[in-house]
Amino acid sequence: MKKPTSTYVCQSCGAVYPKWAGRCDACGEWNTMVEEAAPESAPRGLGTAKAGRRIEFVGLTGESEPAPRRVTGIGELDRVCGGGLVAGSALLVGGDPGIGKSTLLLQVCARLAGETGVLYISGEEAVDQVRLRAARLGLAAAPVLLAAATSVRDIVATLDQGSGGAQVAVIDSIQTMYVDNLDSAPGTVAQVRASAHELIRLAKRRGITLFLVGHVTKEGMIAGPRVLEHMVDTVLYFEGDRGHHFRILRAVKNRFGATDEIGVFEMTDGGLMEVLNPSALFLAERRGNVAGACVFAGIEGSRPMLVEIQALVAPSRLGMPCRAVVGWDAGRLAMVLAVLEARCGLALGGNDVYLNVAGGLRITEPAADLAVAAALVSSVSDQPVPADMVVFGEIGLSGEVRAVVQGEARLKEAAKLGFGQAMVPLRVRRRDRRPSAPSAATGLGVREIGHLQDLVDSFPRGSGS
Repeated sequence: MKKPTSTYVCQSCGAVYPKWAGRCDACGEWNTMVEEAAPESAPRGLGTAKAGRRIEFVGLTGESEPAPRRVTGIGELDRVCGGGLVAGSALLVGGDPGIGKSTLLLQVCARLAGETGVLYISGEEAVDQVRLRAARLGLAAAPVLLAAATSVRDIVATLDQGSGGAQVAVIDSIQTMYVDNLDSAPGTVAQVRASAHELIRLAKRRGITLFLVGHVTKEGMIAGPRVLEHMVDTVLYFEGDRGHHFRILRAVKNRFGATDEIGVFEMTDGGLMEVLNPSALFLAERRGNVAGACVFAGIEGSRPMLVEIQALVAPSRLGMPCRAVVGWDAGRLAMVLAVLEARCGLALGGNDVYLNVAGGLRITEPAADLAVAAALVSSVSDQPVPADMVVFGEIGLSGEVRAVVQGEARLKEAAKLGFGQAMVPLRVRRRDRRPSAPSAATGLGVREIGHLQDLVDSFPRGSGS
């Protein structure tokens, strides 16, 4: 029987099929099958003709030097990377089109070019286009070596010869690279996987810090096979809305540092500028004594951060009320609304509910439950939350308010920005500690609540009727 000369590969998950199908059975996506040439010969198994080498094992204890870091000079990027760049590491940077990925990496190259050799290889733009961006950012004088190339064979041969003594290389982007011994088009699963494998192997062998720019799908995930994120050492996502001038660089994977660390940047005419005090910037346009607004003391990575949560509850004339959420999980909003109705007696089912996290930041931790509930109750009762109060805590389905991690760090950040009181989950208090006694570490007046009903009772007209 003649072997098939081609296979069909899902561009979403990498599943391989002998014939075309409209829907991938592995991931459920539609119209993602692309025909690719089958390999000429199947991989051989491990026979007994050639014996393998014996693996040497060592114990868990031992002396090992910490990985040396190369500081970029951009503090927010160094924070996200764990203190700087590690030689021989591969970093994958993803984000929406036009969010600022190429701009940030060009600024990084310009900062590092004075200390070591830096190569910027573009597969999407011509050299003149990169030069125009550098001139617009005021970086034209930086000794960065530019090239426009897409052949992985040529790039590997150039870097392997030690071109310009390069220790940092940027590939923009990995979806435009191709390996010439594969017949599939650039951007397919096979090409992305093979190109990344060759480039990462070169970076490990030569000790080069490698930046890979990755496209994202319409769902916001990095395009290509999921194995791409497993191959690299660090995965950075650029988040933000084009309507806001803030950009969030978030580490979702980091083998050399903490995960879920974030860096905050501001998009300006001169490029991306790092924000040293994000809390003050996110609260800069806040108006006090407005119903439906509440300040949440959150933790992003290792950094405490204060943001304003805004809620609007209005009567609905529709049979199915509207639920609009920006910057938070819509499922958690539905849960908080259900708990307020079932456990606290608030009639919110016939109202339109709009929730927004000011500044374009996306909050993922459950500690924002209590702040969201405070904003909702404030809006429905038309009573503002005290302007100098911060709120945080997780809400359970029975209405209990549960403790969250790093409570003291949140309170210290609030005190530093001039807040005077806080509403927090109930903790085990000393006998001489009153519910509204100030925190010894921060000087804040802390009110501890154990049930969501205590929050509702603090608003004079919090009945929702």
